Formats: sequence, structure tokens, C-alpha cells
Amino acid sequence: MKIGVDVGMVRVGVAACDRDGLIATPVCTLNRDSRKNRDLRLLLRNIEDLSAVEVFVGLPRNLSGTESASTAMARDYAAALVEALSGAGLDVPVRLIDERLSSVSAHRSLRQAGLNSREHRKVVDQVAAVEILQHAIDTQRSLERDVGEPVVQHRRRNLDHPSSASSEESEITQTYSGRKEEQ
Repeated sequence: MKIGVDVGMVRVGVAACDRDGLIATPVCTLNRDSRKNRDLRLLLRNIEDLSAVEVFVGLPRNLSGTESASTAMARDYAAALVEALSGAGLDVPVRLIDERLSSVSAHRSLRQAGLNSREHRKVVDQVAAVEILQHAIDTQRSLERDVGEPVVQHRRRNLDHPSSASSEESEITQTYSGRKEEQ
């Protein structure tokens, strides 16, 4: 099973696909809690409960392909998710997937389904997560390979104290577009 995640300032939408990776469906909407990371813990529980083998986090680039504050937020969230998965002893790859227009498409789908704008807020993040995941699994199937930018956790030893196990620190490095950025 694969998981799709739409990260927003207020909410996080979660979707999952069937075991064959054909159809994405909504799972839940989590209230974002950047101070206590409750949403990350709940997402981690969903990943574990659903026995997920891969997670796709939407990367909201601008139409021109450039990055914004929302893009940085999604990258940070994906990095925190990788760290949380590692801390829980779960080896589940996390990939960033281009999600330009997923929210626009989600709103359009909800309007076509007859929901008014006020009702959209309750489910739009789940619908956007479905769009992200469906795009990822369809692309994987058609290309017959992994898609998206992998988010990788690296462990580094402090060179000042190479023998000290307590000097080991964890860094999250995201590899994308041929360059590395450390957080």
C-alpha cells in the first residue's frame, strides 16, 4: 500500500491506494500541529497501521517550476517524516512528487460533486492527497520505475570525537535536481 500526503499550513490530507496500486482513496484529514507534531505522529500511525511501503508528499511548485515558501514547508515536513519513520524503526521510503494544481483540481472535483465552498474545507486536503497519490502511482506504472525526489536521512559522525557514540548526530539531507540541501 502507498500513501499520499498533501501538506498545508492548517491541515494535512492523507490518501492510500489499494494493494495493487491502482486506485487512490481518501483516508483522513489531520489538523496541522507544528509545535507538538501531533499530525506527524498520527500520520506515522497511519503509515504503520496501513503497512505502507512508500509515501508520496506533494511538492507545491509554482506553475513556472520555481519553489516558494510552501515548497520549503513541504520539504521540511517530508524531512521530519523521514526522521520520524527512522526513529520508529520503519524503513518506508518518502518521495516528493510535483503537485502543481492538485488543490485547484481538488476544488474543481468537489464543485462538480455538488459541494459548496464551505463544505470543501472539510475534505479538500484529502482529495488533493488522492490527486497526488493517483498521479504518482499512474506515473510509476506507466514508466515502470520509481518517481519523485527521494528524501534521504544520513547519519554523520562528529569528526572531533570519532569514537564517541554520543557525538553521532542525525542530519536530514534532501537530494533533488542534482544538488543537495542540508537542513
